Amino acid sequence: MSTTDSYLAHEYSPGTPSLLRAINERTLLEYLRSHQPTSRAQLARATGLSKPTVSQALANLENAGLVRAIGQSIASKGGRIAILYEPNPDAGYVVGVDVGRGWVRAAVANLACQIIARDDTPNDAQNASELVALISLLARNVVAEAGLSWSQVVHAVIGTPGVFDEQSKRVLFASNLPDWGRHGLVTELQTAFGLSLSVENDANLAALGERSFGWGSSASTFVYITIGTGIGMGIVINGALYRGARGAAGEIGFLPFGLDEDLEESGKISDTFLGMFEEATVAKAIVRQAQKLGLPASLSPRQIFDAAQQGDSKAPAVVEQEGYRLALAIAASTAVLDTELIVIGGRIGQRGELLLPPLERKLQELTPLRPHIVTSKLGSDSVLLGSIATALEVAHKLVFQHYVNFKS
Repeated sequence: MSTTDSYLAHEYSPGTPSLLRAINERTLLEYLRSHQPTSRAQLARATGLSKPTVSQALANLENAGLVRAIGQSIASKGGRIAILYEPNPDAGYVVGVDVGRGWVRAAVANLACQIIARDDTPNDAQNASELVALISLLARNVVAEAGLSWSQVVHAVIGTPGVFDEQSKRVLFASNLPDWGRHGLVTELQTAFGLSLSVENDANLAALGERSFGWGSSASTFVYITIGTGIGMGIVINGALYRGARGAAGEIGFLPFGLDEDLEESGKISDTFLGMFEEATVAKAIVRQAQKLGLPASLSPRQIFDAAQQGDSKAPAVVEQEGYRLALAIAASTAVLDTELIVIGGRIGQRGELLLPPLERKLQELTPLRPHIVTSKLGSDSVLLGSIATALEVAHKLVFQHYVNFKS
């Protein structure tokens, strides 16, 4: 029995007409979601259900607001008019949130994955409680801007650095967000949102965003590497996200290489050190490397990359070093996963025009494996779009389950 059928059987006694009706309705709804607008006759042929069964099920779903008639077509036989149906995109809404060290982004979308409103705001929170309040306010404001009520939101997904540990209900390894790993945080988020909510690693969501809307849609096995304030990898194998045994798959910040020997010996590894490779590749490392080569301490990573693009004599060496270090991680992951595609994103990873040439040169020295490497199509929206796509997977089930509960 599928997971869909199992929760329906939980609501209805097995073998009863009410259970069979619910399964038929779910079958039609799922078919409509994955196909163009369809007539009753076409649905009957595609699903194997009788025409009377299809007509009754569609009537029930239409009365409940889960499907809608959107037009007519002329049937090929006899020139009869056929009414076309599709899922009602306004039967529910989802909220996606991307929590970063510098910015928080939020969007609301309908069940057809159409984003209705979105907003970005600087993350000026000084502690976890302030950040929870900021996230909740931004999400509620976006829903209001869309002309919706909060009660119309079915599910929300929050993307965050770190790993959500299901057993302890804590976010682990999110050192760039003050106090974000404390006990009770997820409960505080759920209370602030007051609806069905899940927390997911940002790199995982970026990979899912890329799978749905970017280069990953044409690759069954790929990884998404995000580089900014932190570094992470989302892994998609045979079209599905791979999380690992404890949800920490892709935490490449822990790879045991990348730091310069003089940095290790000097004891300048930060107090929030989580992994050697993260310490060597993220934004702070780029600034540190630039200072080492004599560039002004006031330059940000973006300014360093801009200087390299504009022909500065020292900045290209910083970019080249970053590309070389990323090549180490790609060589290691490719040897293990044999991915056909590597997508690079994040605030630093988006500078592919500068990063990719030294990265690919170094990769040729390290491995005979040649994955295709691209910069993300989605820019800074990868995590946000991934959170929307993930929220919709849950919301479709919840909307139908609410309908089942109401009927029972």
